Amino acid sequence: MRIPTRKKPEVLSPAGNLRGLKTAVDYGADAVYCGGKAFGMRSAPKNLSLEDFEEGSRYAHERGARVYVTCNVLPRNNEIKAMREYIGQLKDTGVDALIVSDIGVMMMARQVAPNLELHVSTQAGVTNYQAANAFYELGARRVVLAREMDLQAVRDIRANIPDDLDIECFVHGAMCMAFSGRCLFSNYLTGRDGNHGECAQPCRWKYSIVEEKRPGQYFPIEQTENGAYLFNSQDMNMLGHLDDLIDSGATSLKIEGRAKSAYYIAAMTNAYKTAVNEYMIQRGFEDADGNILLPFHDRVIRPSDPDYGQGTEDQVMRNADAAFAGVADEGYDRAIATSDAPEPDGMSSHARSTRRKSNTAVEQIETDWKHAAVRPAPHVELPEWLLEETDKVAHRDYSTGFYYPEHKVTQNTDRSAYFRSWLVVGEVLSWSADEGGRVTLMSRNKIEPGQQVEFLLPGERPLAYIVPEDGLRDADGTPVPAINNPAHVFSMPCPHQVPINAAIRSRTKKPTLKAE
Repeated sequence: MRIPTRKKPEVLSPAGNLRGLKTAVDYGADAVYCGGKAFGMRSAPKNLSLEDFEEGSRYAHERGARVYVTCNVLPRNNEIKAMREYIGQLKDTGVDALIVSDIGVMMMARQVAPNLELHVSTQAGVTNYQAANAFYELGARRVVLAREMDLQAVRDIRANIPDDLDIECFVHGAMCMAFSGRCLFSNYLTGRDGNHGECAQPCRWKYSIVEEKRPGQYFPIEQTENGAYLFNSQDMNMLGHLDDLIDSGATSLKIEGRAKSAYYIAAMTNAYKTAVNEYMIQRGFEDADGNILLPFHDRVIRPSDPDYGQGTEDQVMRNADAAFAGVADEGYDRAIATSDAPEPDGMSSHARSTRRKSNTAVEQIETDWKHAAVRPAPHVELPEWLLEETDKVAHRDYSTGFYYPEHKVTQNTDRSAYFRSWLVVGEVLSWSADEGGRVTLMSRNKIEPGQQVEFLLPGERPLAYIVPEDGLRDADGTPVPAINNPAHVFSMPCPHQVPINAAIRSRTKKPTLKAE
C-alpha cells in the first residue's frame, strides 16, 4: 500500500536510520526522506537497509505518512549497473518515491521502477520554470528547488508549472554555500567526495592566510565592510515565515538533517507540523480539529487568472530583482527607494555595478515579463512557545536563507561550532498511573530534585515539569538522591501521562558549542 500525494502542505522530515524514521512519523511528519546503504548524499548516518525500508514503509503507511529514498549522488561510470540493481530492489520495499539528480538515473528509474514517484533533487539545480516543466515532461512529479531561490522565484515557478507538479523547499537546517550543494572543496582537501555524500564540511573550518613573502605569519579570514568569504554559513530557520512560503506555492517543506539525532528530528518535526496546522486554521482551510473547511490552494496568481498583474505588489515583489545580476542599478535603486527596507547588502551602486559587469536589464529580462504576485492575506501568527522551539536544538546562528534578498544568509566569523542551550536528559520508557503517576525513563544526563524539565509531546506544547524533591528510584526501586548515571533506567513521580519515547530535556547551566 502506498499513500497518495497530500492535498495540503507537507512537512518532510529527515531520518538517518529506522529509529529516526519512526520518530519523525510519531511527531507528525507527513513524509520522511532517508538514504539507503548506497547512492545517497549522506554517508555519515547509518542509513537504512532494504529490510529497514520495508518496516519503515509499513510503519509510515499505517499512520498516513510516506517514505522517500535518496538516490541523488552523481554516479560514476562503474556505478551504473549497481544503481540499476539497487533501484530494482527498492521498488519492492513499499517506499513511495525516489529522489534523483542525475537525468540518466531518472530515466533508469522510470524503466526499472515505474510505480515509484520521481522527485528531482536540489542537486539538479532547478532555478526556473522551464527546467521544472522539462523534468515534469520526463516523468518527475516534484522538483526540489535550488536553495539560492528567493520567494519571488518560487512564486514565478509555481505560476508557470502544472498544479500537480510539487515544489519542495528547504525550511530548516544547514545551508550549503556551493551551487545547490555541488562542491569539490571536500574532495580536493580530504579526498571525501561531497557529491557522493561524504562531505567533510571544510567550508566550516577555521582558516588563516599566509602571504608569500611573510612565511609563518598568519592572517585570519574575517568579515569586513568590503565583503567576506562565503564560509561557515548560518543555518536556515523559516518557522516564523512559513505562511510566506506556502502562500508562494511551496508544496513540501523540507527539514534538513539526516545526520541529526532522534531528538532533533522530533523537535523540529513537531514544530513545523504545528506551524502548518496553525496556517491551515488561520487561513480558513481547516478547523481546530483538523476537519476540512475549504480545499487547500496557494495564493499565487497564475497568468491564466483574470487578476494576473493587477496591482497586488508586495514587499517580496519589490525586493525580488535585487537578488539577481540582470537588473540595472537604477531599477534596483528605485525598488529599494520605494520600499521601507534598507539597502539589503550594504553595497554602493558602484560596487553592485562592478559585480554585475555587463549584465543589464535589457540583456537579461524579457520586456513583457511580469512577476507572479500573491493575493494578500494577514500574517499567520504563531505562539511564542512554538517560535522558541528552534532554539531548543543544537544549531548555528539562524537566517532565512536566500528567500528574502534584503536579509540573505551570511557567514559566522566568530565560531564554526553549534550552539546548544538545551540538552536531552532522558527518554520516556513507560508511564504508569500507579502511585498517582510515575514515569520510567532511560537517563541521558543528570536529573536532580528541583530541576525544571520539559517533556516533548507530539502535536502539543511541551509539558514543563519540576522534578519532585523525593521519589526518584533506580531500576531496582531503590530510592536515589538524583539521576546521574547515563544510559541507566530510573523512575520518578509524574502525574501527567506522557507517551513512550518522549524526550525529556532541560536548559543547560552553561550553553555549549556542540551538535546533537
